[in-house]
Formats: sequence, C-alpha cells, structure tokens
Amino acid sequence: MAEERSYTTAQALGLGAGAAAFAYTLLGPPIGSLTPDAQRALGVTLLMSAWWLTEALPIWVTAMLPIVLLPLLGLGESNEVTSSYGNHFIFLFMGGLFIASAMERWGLHRRLALYIIRVVGSAPRRLILGFMVATAFLSMWISNTASTMMVFPIAMAVLSRVSGADPARSGGARTLMLSICYGANIGGIATLIGTPTNVIFASVLHAVYPQAPEIGFVEWFRMGLPFVVIFIPIAWALLVFVVGRADWEAADIPRGVIREELRALGPITAPERRVLIVFVATALLWIFRRPIDVGFARIPGWSAIFPVPGAVADATVSMFSATILFLLPAGRGARGRILEWEFARQIPWGILMLLGGGFALAGAFERTGLSAQIGHLLEVFGSIPTIGLVLAVSLVMTFLTEVTANASTTAVMLPILAATATNLGIHPFLLMIPATLSASCAFMLPVATPPNAIVFGSGYV
Repeated sequence: MAEERSYTTAQALGLGAGAAAFAYTLLGPPIGSLTPDAQRALGVTLLMSAWWLTEALPIWVTAMLPIVLLPLLGLGESNEVTSSYGNHFIFLFMGGLFIASAMERWGLHRRLALYIIRVVGSAPRRLILGFMVATAFLSMWISNTASTMMVFPIAMAVLSRVSGADPARSGGARTLMLSICYGANIGGIATLIGTPTNVIFASVLHAVYPQAPEIGFVEWFRMGLPFVVIFIPIAWALLVFVVGRADWEAADIPRGVIREELRALGPITAPERRVLIVFVATALLWIFRRPIDVGFARIPGWSAIFPVPGAVADATVSMFSATILFLLPAGRGARGRILEWEFARQIPWGILMLLGGGFALAGAFERTGLSAQIGHLLEVFGSIPTIGLVLAVSLVMTFLTEVTANASTTAVMLPILAATATNLGIHPFLLMIPATLSASCAFMLPVATPPNAIVFGSGYV
C-alpha cells in the first residue's frame, strides 16, 4: 500500500521556494536600494506569500510566523508584534462571528432567507433573484460559507420539485445554483464584518495612515452597500440572460416548496426573537455610534455621552452584544442560554489568526519602510492614467484571488498599493478600495471560494 505523501508537489515547491527566497534576503547581497531592515521584511513577506499561495502550511499557521520571525530579525518587539493579533478590528470581527453563531444555532438565518425568497416571488427569474438577494443579505452579517450552506438545501429542495431541472440540460437549475455563490460573494462587500478583506482594509489604512479618519461600520456601509445594490442586478442579468435561461415548466411548484419550508419551521420561537432583537440593536448601535449628517441636520452619536473621546468603538458594540447573547436565557420552551460556549467555540478562529498575521505584516512594512521603497519602484507606472491603474489593480486582484486565499492576498497587497498611491500623488483609496472589492469577486473557478466549491458540488454546475 502506497504511503500517503505529507506534501503535494505544489506544497513542496512552495515550501522550498519560500524558504529559498527568505534565505536569499538574509544571506545574499543587498537588493537594490532596500535598507537591511526592509530587505529582511521583504524576506518574511516572500516566505509567507509563497506558503499562503501554495498552502504549504495551513494559512492560519503561516499567519502566525510574524510572531516568531519579526522579533528575531529585529523588525519589531514581541509585544508590538503580538498586539496585532489583538487589534480592535479583530474583536469587531469576533463579535460578529458570535452573533452569527447565535443566528445559526436557532435557525434565524434560515427563516430570514425563506421570507426574502417568498417576498421576491416565485416566477423563475424572480426566484433566482430571491435566492441571490437572500444569500447576499445573510452574507452581510455571517460568513459567506455559512450563508451558502444555509440557502443551498433550500435550492436543492426547489430543484427536486421542478420538472426540467436535470443537471445535464437545465440552464435554469445551473443559474439558480450560481446565484447562491455569487450572492454570497457579493453580499460580503456591504459591511465591515461581511468578509475578512474589508476588515484588513480598515486595519491597514489605520496602520499606514494613523492620522486618517477611522473607517468604521458606518463609513464602510455607506460605500459597500451601493456596490452590492449595483452588483446584484448586474450579476442577476448575466445569469438569467447569458448563463442560462430559467426554462422550468411548472413555475408554481417553487412557491409551494418555500411555503412548505416556512411551515416546517413553525412560528418564530422565543430564542429566534431574542437573537433578532440583539441583531437589530447591534446594527443600530453601529450606525448611530458617531454623528450622522442628514441634509442640513446632524444626528448626534450616542458615544458622545462618554467623557473620553474614542472610549467606545465598533468592537465595543460587537463584544457587548456577544456578551448579552451569552447572558440571555433562551426563553420559553428552550433550555440554556441564547449562546453557549459549546456553539460559540465553533467559530472559525483561524480567520482571526489570519487577520492578525496580515496586520503584523502591514506593521512591519511601515516600520521598515519597505512599502515606501516598493512604492518608489512602482513609480514607473505614473505615466498610466489613474483609471488605467484602477482597472489594472482590479484585474490583478480578481485573477490572483481565483487561485489564492483572498484575505492573505489582500493583506500582502494593500500596504504596497497604499505606498504606490502616495508616491504617485493619488488618493490611496483609488487603489486600495478597488483591490479590496476585487478580492470578493472570485467568480470564475470552483476552488476560488468555499461558496463556489459548495455550489459546484451540487451537480447542477
């Protein structure tokens, strides 16, 4: 019996290439005009990039390398580096994961998805739009993978009742399945907690430009939601008019399936109601934390009641709401509390390590001046019109994230793009925001994102 290999060929190549690049930056001659510290930081970046790209080690493990390498190489004190893994953006994301865990435990997200699908309608094209909108809405608040896994069984139930939904010949079935993963990928753009890349953007911006205004929940929501509102109709139109025609013969059957699924859930339960209240309250606290200008009027932010400026952040709200969920009893007919550690501990802790690794790497870029020096090298692109740079960055990020993890790719690219924009004399947002949004647009390959892989496994795509 053949012995199972410890590493695939790609992993072995990535392991060796990353180690070789790292060794060269430490032992080899100076590279260009890089300072010794910047050259060592480049070595750490190349090592982590190669291992992230090939998954030579689990990406969460690679993300912890800065804790060891940066202090040993004199690129930061241990306390300074490890503080990146306790960044307040990480706790914002963690609180969001706890809230999502409570929604999943009591099935609230399934009920919300079914209601949205029923409201949008059951005509074939409207049904596809309903699934896309439902998945996108869930993905704004819970992980793209969880939202896809929740809506996926509903779609399978619908297709099992629709004549003409044979995998080999039904364009409508294929389109319905693709609407789920596309909706999940697009929906995560809307909120700061929707996908890790958004949090990475906010943190890198704060690290590179500490004097710049903070990007909080509201600031990102104002920008992200319009993109989702634009992207969803475009993706829907491409799916129903280009990818596959919704050619089902019995359009009334899906309506019955949705009705049956809702009936099976029964009336809303006490735990669901309590989770919903906490969820809505959290969103409102995020939105109204800081002053909001509406026309000529200004709505004061509630955080102003605290005497110390900046005492309350979005992470404070996130963790406060998570604590409330741990405290609240489940209510009538249910034992325990709304959220218990048995369920909460199942959140994807690796994502938090990945965020911390990205933040630590971004900090090293700034401390050593590596990002600025790379930015100087990229000044050769200064003759290209800004719109051309934006398009090039978007295309590069889109294609890169088809074969690499979008969070790790974003963590490496954003500090470089920030420095490039500064050296070219353009606003950093013009490069950083397109890169961040493009990282969520990996639609082409099944392996690009977990939602794509889940849908591909259905047999309808």
